[in-house]
Amino acid sequence: MHPYFLSKMGGIQTIDVRLEPAHAGWRLDRALAAAVPTLSRERLKALIRSGAVDAGGSPVRDPALKVKGDEALTVAVPEPTAAHNEPQDIPLTIVFEDEHLMVVDKPAGLVVHPAAGNLDGTLVNALLHHCAGQLSGIGGVARPGIVHRIDKDTSGLLVVAKTDVAHEGLAKQFAAHSIDRRYLAIVNGVPKAGERTIDAPLARSSTNRKKIAIVDGNRGKRAVTHWKRLQVLRDAALVECRLETGRTHQVRVHMASIGHPLLGDPVYGRSGKTHGKTLKDLGFERQALHATELGFTHPVTKHRLSFSSPMPPDMQELMQALGVISFTS
Repeated sequence: MHPYFLSKMGGIQTIDVRLEPAHAGWRLDRALAAAVPTLSRERLKALIRSGAVDAGGSPVRDPALKVKGDEALTVAVPEPTAAHNEPQDIPLTIVFEDEHLMVVDKPAGLVVHPAAGNLDGTLVNALLHHCAGQLSGIGGVARPGIVHRIDKDTSGLLVVAKTDVAHEGLAKQFAAHSIDRRYLAIVNGVPKAGERTIDAPLARSSTNRKKIAIVDGNRGKRAVTHWKRLQVLRDAALVECRLETGRTHQVRVHMASIGHPLLGDPVYGRSGKTHGKTLKDLGFERQALHATELGFTHPVTKHRLSFSSPMPPDMQELMQALGVISFTS
């Protein structure tokens, strides 16, 4: 750990830093990120450009400036500004929480992030209420760091950053595809047994902007889903999908592309009846998808963390209504 001293006055946190001789020749932003691990490099770049970093009584505004090493710097970090969204007391199921991040088990029907049509009543609103006074600020704003999302009508696990450094560390893991994400899905029809892979790039549909479509590799982003059949149901099946990548609607589009769309999927699925009844008659009105496992390396402690969430009651009831025929894969 590199030596630095914290003080606070008038809403400004002052960090006195002594760079090490080994930092000589490093970029200023890199050296400060190594010396003050509670601030991300991107956050430090912004602070440097704003004149918040002082060297010998003068502000330094160039993040790429090469440092001499063994020199004293002062970083003035303002209190994070308030987020635009309103905190709301919405119940949350919290699987894990520390000063850096949270893992939440999201119920179906809860939107993750405010957007047109859902300006409040979202997971972000709930997190702002739950984390009041705990958020160190993502990019200088007191807000939770949403590093990935699951659809409104998909249930299950997602991780949220509470600090800037946690947000940056988690984002890097998602970009490197080192996060373990597994979903349970109930699909139409009975796919073949065994483990299989769908490697098909995805992009926004050119004919319907609300839909995602499989496209050629030049236009879309690589998307890879590894799936296997777990249980055979009547005219349906329970499958596990492991995401190598995490694109919007990935599981829904990929499973539909092989002729086995998710039951209840209003966009990529099929309407119809099961045992003479519609899914609505059976009390099921969403896509049958649940984020059941989540694993990642804690961006600060470096410990590997793994979490699981059991299949929610509505999907269990749907399986009972369909009837399990075989547990063999």
